[in-house]
Amino acid sequence: PPPRRVLLLGEGNFSFAAALCGARATHVVATCYESEEQAAGRGGAARSIRRLRDSGAEVVFSVDCTKLKEHFVLGKREFDRIYFNFPHCGRKAGVVKNRQLLAGFFHSCAEVLAQEGEVHVALCNGQGGTPADQPRREWHNSWQIVAVAAGAGFILSHVHPFKAETIEGYKCTGYRSQDKSFCVEGALNHIFTRSTAPQCFTAMSCQTQLGSQKVSFQVPQVLVDKINRGFLEVNSSHPVRTIKEKLSAGLSQAFPLQNISSCLPLLHQGHPGGVCHSNIFWITLSPGEAPSTEKMSQGLADAVLCSHFGQDTDENGQEGCPDPEQFYLRPSLLPHAQAIIKKGAFSPGTLQVLSGPVFRKCRITPHSMPAFHEMLVVLTVSRGTGNSCVQMLVDSIKTTMNSLHQGTSGVKPSISLQEAASFGTELSDFAAFERQLGEIQHFLCVGAEPDPPGCCVGVIRAAPGELKSHELVVVSASLNLDLLAMLLCGISDWRMLWTWDRRFLRQFPEGELRLFKSFSLYPPCYVHDVSFWLPDGQDFDEVAFHTLARRVSGEMVVSIQLRDNFQQPGTGRRSLCYRVTFQSCDRALGCREAAEMQLHLREEIQQHLGVTLR
Repeated sequence: PPPRRVLLLGEGNFSFAAALCGARATHVVATCYESEEQAAGRGGAARSIRRLRDSGAEVVFSVDCTKLKEHFVLGKREFDRIYFNFPHCGRKAGVVKNRQLLAGFFHSCAEVLAQEGEVHVALCNGQGGTPADQPRREWHNSWQIVAVAAGAGFILSHVHPFKAETIEGYKCTGYRSQDKSFCVEGALNHIFTRSTAPQCFTAMSCQTQLGSQKVSFQVPQVLVDKINRGFLEVNSSHPVRTIKEKLSAGLSQAFPLQNISSCLPLLHQGHPGGVCHSNIFWITLSPGEAPSTEKMSQGLADAVLCSHFGQDTDENGQEGCPDPEQFYLRPSLLPHAQAIIKKGAFSPGTLQVLSGPVFRKCRITPHSMPAFHEMLVVLTVSRGTGNSCVQMLVDSIKTTMNSLHQGTSGVKPSISLQEAASFGTELSDFAAFERQLGEIQHFLCVGAEPDPPGCCVGVIRAAPGELKSHELVVVSASLNLDLLAMLLCGISDWRMLWTWDRRFLRQFPEGELRLFKSFSLYPPCYVHDVSFWLPDGQDFDEVAFHTLARRVSGEMVVSIQLRDNFQQPGTGRRSLCYRVTFQSCDRALGCREAAEMQLHLREEIQQHLGVTLR
């Protein structure tokens, strides 16, 4: 529908406003900074003002775009769209003054714009400083419009050419505060929308079933926005659920299928064998709620992944004492599958499908996720038909994924099965962690042709030795549904899957997969360095450092790169310097907020990692 109330700011000769005033069901409020006497003296302005008033539009003079609330009474402050074409401080004002003008303007817009409203800002070619400008100016020599808008809570949602020639009667004017036109060739219209507000997550307690008893535990702060989101629930239209359902439907064409994901416990006990302790989210049950040993042995025997206990860690990954009574958030659904196999609770030839969120501490990289949704498929067949059935399972997965990929992008994907032995040593965090869980036969990779092997999205493995039998062959396929959603829907940042912004799910009607169009274009990034001395004689846990950065920034850190590793002559003390890049994929992040995050990170690493800041 057309906007109900439109505000135009900084009109020179009012020709742009006059071109809009004929729109039905739209009330136009056209303003300029000058007095009526000054404005009417511009060529054609008097005629445009008369036309506006004759059509019922409001014309207001001496309006300061940085103090909009002062110019409109309470009942008439809310606008559905605000236009500001070619803002400028006047005369020979430089980029710094014009950034300050835009900053005041955006903060003022926040007070008068409707919740779902838009702010349109037209700038000459190169001024905005975004990749849409051709040629693009150096960042310091641009108006940095996206970063300036972010400081007031706005994100750039669209950008398109400003086609002055298509606007009937429009004539640009105001070059250096004079009644002269200026070049608008290559000009761009930047459309901003409100960002979701920063999420203020407080400490959260979660209740889960542990054996025959319900217990509560404190959720690690970095996972507060990822626990109990319900992406796989029946009423969800989230793409991870759609992919899971379509994969299940495709697999059911080749095998009978049974879903057994309803009551898988979130917590495991002890320490997962073979898994690095710093990759685990350790949990302490709420006081007085630890189950008895008898209840634990009865209720959790099937969920224990380990055969030995490793070192305990706190929320930040620091080492402690091993504790058989310690609990941790499940990093994989594999132990549940192994429990099913061990008990013989399956029908040979039937696919057992388990799915749910899993949690792993990991480094900050584009495809490393502290939480994602796993789909685990287990097939048990008689040894005589084992090889053919396993091949049928692999072919069915590949066929279904091919169909999904072509359905969303129209591009034929490259889906390959890579032998584990030939996959190389440079593994993604997902693949590396899966290798810790047990021997892998194949890695399942998806990539755009002709660039194999692509991104690892799953692994295929045989049952461990203690679960093998002479009569049966057991094979499992573990798939990362979040990575699949990114690749199939063209989502470049995994954090977008967890956004609270409703514009994400609006793009995915129930049961449909589509190519995602970002509603936050060219988000600004802010680079800070931090250097510190390490404690004498201690190794530095990078995973703990990255997890701490995730928690402090609320997942606003997109990159941590080691810049320098210095050892002081004589003393042997080691110093590390890291470059930390802050950037949001879905909400406004201003430079001041990023700087505050950096200061907080410095405090936290000194307190929790025992380093000495330089």
